[in-house]
Amino acid sequence: MSLAIEKIATNENNEIDKNGAFVRQANRFDTPFGDKPGQLPVEAGRYRLIWAAICPWAHRSMIAIKLLGLDNVISVGKVNPIRTNKGWEFSLDAGGVDPVLGIRYLPEIYASTDPLYEGRATVPTVVDIKTGKVVNNDYFKLTYYWETAFKSFHKTGAPDLYPKKLRADIDALNDVIFHEVNNGVYKAGFARTQKAYEDAYHLVFNQLDKLEQRLSQSRYLFGDQITDSDIRLYVTLARFDVAYYCAFKTNRNRIIDYPNLWAYARDLYQMPAFGETTDFQAIKKGYFLGDSAHNPYDILPLGPDVNNWHTPHNRDKQFSSSQ
Repeated sequence: MSLAIEKIATNENNEIDKNGAFVRQANRFDTPFGDKPGQLPVEAGRYRLIWAAICPWAHRSMIAIKLLGLDNVISVGKVNPIRTNKGWEFSLDAGGVDPVLGIRYLPEIYASTDPLYEGRATVPTVVDIKTGKVVNNDYFKLTYYWETAFKSFHKTGAPDLYPKKLRADIDALNDVIFHEVNNGVYKAGFARTQKAYEDAYHLVFNQLDKLEQRLSQSRYLFGDQITDSDIRLYVTLARFDVAYYCAFKTNRNRIIDYPNLWAYARDLYQMPAFGETTDFQAIKKGYFLGDSAHNPYDILPLGPDVNNWHTPHNRDKQFSSSQ
């Protein structure tokens, strides 16, 4: 592996500030999809999305793609959930190589796209199959592109996950969910000082308490329709009890201790787009056995039992009178 590729695979020190707090790296490849000059052209079969079942940012793109019926429009590649010291690896594929991109480790295509790139090679990554180059790794905005720029390819009856009348409200809530929940657990888990950890710990649970109250009043975050915000919250809830509670020391409460959040999470999980893309074993392996897991003996926790995700949620009945 070349020095450039190795740097991309292992460069994490730039994400800790002087106070020991985790600060997630900015996205280098953020050209939007669209029909304006300089934007990425919207075409079926042109792009390949690389994802990992462990990663919440990648998972939400997969949920959106499934919900919208973009499975035959966006090509999908999957890396092993256990990230190696050489980066994300295509060891799930025959021969350990992505069948479309022909690479073994994701950093390879970052280095060939931009030899000067020094950040981490992240998932989700969108590759232009025509050019063999990384064109977008903007995990925050990718679902928006699937929901809007690719709208002409949506299946009949696909949900409107980003309705125009709610976009300002969705954007505002998504910003809160990202900073205080999605990334909040990482701030706690990757903190290198007690204060940074405690600040993040309280940030996460203060917001979960608020969301628990919000979801006592409506089936989803915006009433009776699923939106982009629900996808974003779900991916953290799905990982919380099996990983974050222990691995990231966010252990004040489990999600199953919140009546509304827990029922809401099961409501979503029991929809195919959510449940079929949620791999609890892969999530556990990724967080406890990955190269940054700080688990020297590679011991994988046996619990918790995830069969309870299939139990009735009753939220359809609970809110039927208001729908």
